[in-house]
Amino acid sequence: MISRPLGFILVYFLWITSSTAQFFNDGLTVRDVRNGVNWLRCTVGTTWNYDTEKCDGELVKLNHSEIEEARRQASDQLGGTWRLPTLDELESLVCEKCEKPKINEKYFPGISPEAYWTQTKNRLNSKMYWTVNFMTGHNYSRFFGYQQLPVLLPLMGQPVKCFVLIAGLIKQLTTSYCM
Repeated sequence: MISRPLGFILVYFLWITSSTAQFFNDGLTVRDVRNGVNWLRCTVGTTWNYDTEKCDGELVKLNHSEIEEARRQASDQLGGTWRLPTLDELESLVCEKCEKPKINEKYFPGISPEAYWTQTKNRLNSKMYWTVNFMTGHNYSRFFGYQQLPVLLPLMGQPVKCFVLIAGLIKQLTTSYCM
């Protein structure tokens, strides 16, 4: 049994960690706990190397038609359902204080400092899609679906277990948006 002081220290540590950390390394994937998204760590075309903890290979730039095939292949090979991120999801990865690329390379190594696709269409011109540029950290809606750009894939939400600290107690919840 855990002593009362040790229990408080453990709860405090869990609270500090969960309230300050956005990303948790999960090997091949990264969990963004603030936004409830699991991401592949590597750009499409590259693969995660567990020994070097880097992405190997060369990224592949895809248009929106080719992304569908890449998404299907990722789902078949890795399990789950992988998809193109929304503008808000991809923007949440931007690290303003980071050098170029404007993303935390501890969690997303080898990201190219250029525009990456989202699934979000421009409301004023439905033939154009929003992108997030990891060179500048800004978003743009100036690319057509037939153009080729790099892609990061998130996992489609699935129920998972998460822990929430409430008044020093740990409650286990099931939700489709935790981790």
